[in-house]
Order: sequence, then structure tokens, then C-alpha cells
Amino acid sequence: MRLMIIGSLDGNLSTASKMAMDRGAKVSHAGGVETALRDLRSGQGADLLMVEVCHDIADLIEKLDAEHIHIAIVACGTDHDARAAVNAIQAGAKEYIPLPPDAEMIAAVLEAVAAESHSMIYRDEKFAEVVRLADQVAASDASILITGESGTGKEVIARYLHSQSSRSDKAFISLNCAAIPENLLESELFGHEKGAFTGAIARRIGKFEEAHGGTLLLDEISEMDVRLQAKLLRAIQERVIDRVGGSKPVSIDIRIIATSNRDLAATVRDGTFREDLFYRLNVVNLRIPALRERPADILELAEHFLSKYADANNVARLPFSAEARRQLLASKWPGNIRELENTIHRAVLLSAGDEISVEAIRSPDGTSSAGLFGTNEPAGMAAAAAEAVSQSLVGKTVAEVERDLIIETLDHCFGNRTHAANILGISIRTLRNKLKQYSDNGVHVPTPGEQRPYA
Repeated sequence: MRLMIIGSLDGNLSTASKMAMDRGAKVSHAGGVETALRDLRSGQGADLLMVEVCHDIADLIEKLDAEHIHIAIVACGTDHDARAAVNAIQAGAKEYIPLPPDAEMIAAVLEAVAAESHSMIYRDEKFAEVVRLADQVAASDASILITGESGTGKEVIARYLHSQSSRSDKAFISLNCAAIPENLLESELFGHEKGAFTGAIARRIGKFEEAHGGTLLLDEISEMDVRLQAKLLRAIQERVIDRVGGSKPVSIDIRIIATSNRDLAATVRDGTFREDLFYRLNVVNLRIPALRERPADILELAEHFLSKYADANNVARLPFSAEARRQLLASKWPGNIRELENTIHRAVLLSAGDEISVEAIRSPDGTSSAGLFGTNEPAGMAAAAAEAVSQSLVGKTVAEVERDLIIETLDHCFGNRTHAANILGISIRTLRNKLKQYSDNGVHVPTPGEQRPYA
């Protein structure tokens, strides 16, 4: 955890710093907003900003957003700063810490930010398989491609990989390639020198340099322009980058993790994604199953979000009614975990009575839950729930579980037998014998370069 404190904290700076460092945080200081922005531009990263309320927090957030710097912010000030505290929260600060600082409060905020960055809630065996694969490859420096539908938790897995790696004490930097305009993405990745283009008022360190020694997550990599893909390939191959407007290369030491909600093999065939870059990124593929494919996780996640938003809104934690639980299981969740989280958040706010009823689980436009779940008929709900549960591993033989694990691993590796055998911990000969047996029994075995569709 990297904490940057902005301000003098009314003489409490050293105390707050020591409390944070005692909890394992790496602490840096900036006297004001402009100094903090300069440090962040120069590559001095932070996972959390603790900002004294005498500074313009709204202006700070606006400037961070303008430069695509995404960092959680907590405000702090003396007990009598009630109005300033309210203004800070309204401006976008996640929390307010009164001064003088309390050790438990500091610890709770640091732990909350850390937990939010790489917590995983799961029970379903399909997702457990993904976690096991992640554990096997986390310690290496191999590039990893994480694929799956939007909202399935690809960034959560990426952060988990970083937390389990030898780079866990270094920076984890994330960049959403789809969220940055094409003409700015190169500067965001590689940085720029002062005067490199209109608006380049100072040197800016890019994400590659900011992630030096740690991990760089390239989210939605499929949206990157082909021209920029060539520069990315060079950076990965040669471990050097060129700042925009720079005169000499800069060495970098990072691990690359990329995500995509599209079939990258198909984009390679379409000519919109470079084949050589695809294979550089896809040393190991982790395919995150959609929520509808992991029914055992639905109620587990729903309970987690229920506790989270009940605590956040200071309301009682009500149980789900039996009908509400059936409806949650019956949904196909096209928006996956993100949709489930929003649904439970609304349910917490809309609930009345002694439990969370079906009526509290509404679609975003406020209509009846029938539209969200497809049917309110008990028979239809039961059938949908039964269909979801049938997708789990319950009732399978050991041989069937082994077969599914081998095929799933091969699918994660886009049919690459050598990578799959290494991940499974078996010889390539054993793997080939197993695959021949499955093929002879009529089971489809992925060919090299092939991956099954998500749905």
C-alpha cells in the first residue's frame, strides 16, 4: 500500500505517517495539491491520498480525472472541521479521518482500500479452477491474458495475480485502453517530454515507467490502435520505451497483464490485432466464467454486497427472502458481477420490513423484477434455478472432473499443449494420451489457437 499525505495535518504529520507505516504502508508527503500532482506525474505512484481538508479536494479530483490518474482519496482534519468534512465527502473523498489521528481508524481505511483492490469472493468450483491456475502462474514473470465478459472480475484476478507474485511490494498500475482517446493513449503509456505536443506543459512519466518493478494491467487491450500495438510489442520484447518527444530509450522492468472481453483470436483473423503481440501477451490465458456459469457464487456474492452496502449506508443488514434468493439464482445476469452488485445496492436502499423481498430487487429503471429475471412464475423460477445448479460439478465422477479440468486448462492456453501440460504439472505425453482418449470418446478437444466462445 502506497500512501501519499497532502498537507501538514496541523502538526500530526509524523504521527499519521508512523501509524500508516506500522501497518505496512509506504508513505510519501506533499505540501500541497500542485506538489502532489508534480510527484504523481513524475512516476511517484500512490494507492491512496490522505488530503488535509484545507486544500481544494474538488479541484484535486478534477485535475486527477483530467490526467486519467485514478487514486482513492480520504480527507482529514481537526474535529471542529465539520463543514469542511461534509464538503470533502461531497467532493468525492471516500472517507473523513478526524485529527489527531486514531491508529484503528488509519488501519481500517488502509485495510479497506487494500481489500477493495484484490478481494475475491467465490464458492463455485469453476471459479476455483481459475484461482488455482492463477496461483500456479502468479510467481512467474510470464505475460498473462485474462478474458471474459464485461463485469466478470478480470481486474480483480489481475490484482490477485500481482498480490501473489514476487512483485507484490511494488506498484500495480492499471490503464483502461478503451477509456483513453486514441491520440492520448501513447502518452499515457509511454509518457512525454515537455513541449512534445500542444498541451504538454511538463514532462509526464507514463504507465510503463510508473509500474517499473511491478505490474502493468492493460485493460481492454483489444481496443488499442494497431499502430500503437507495434510500439507496445517493442516495449514487451526489448524492455525499453520511448517517451513521446524523447531523445533516448528508457529501460523498464515490469510484468504485463492484459484483459479483453472480446475473442482476441478472432480479432487477429480480422486483422485488427497483431498476431505477434497476441502470442506475446497470451503466454497463459485465464478465462473468467460468466456469473451464469458459476451459480454457487451468486448467493455468496449477494451476501457480500448486502453486508457491504448495509454498512456503507448505516442500515440494518436484512436477510433475503426465500423468493428473492430463488430469483437471484434464476437470473442470467448479462452484466455479471457488476450487475449483481448494483442490484443488491438498490435492494439495500429500497428494502422495507424484516427481509429483502423480491419487490426490492428492481431493474435500473425501477420496473418490476419480472423484467430482470424473465419470469415471476414459481415453476419458471425453479426451472431456471435448477438449470443454473446443474452447471456445477456436483454429481460428477473424478474422471469427469479431471477431463473438464484438462479441457478447461487447454482452453485457457488457446490449445497450446506445452503450456497446458506445464500448468497441469503433467508430461506432454500424458496430456496427449488423455486428449486422444477424450477425442476418441467424442469430446471436442481445442486445437492450437482455438478458444471456445464465452456464452
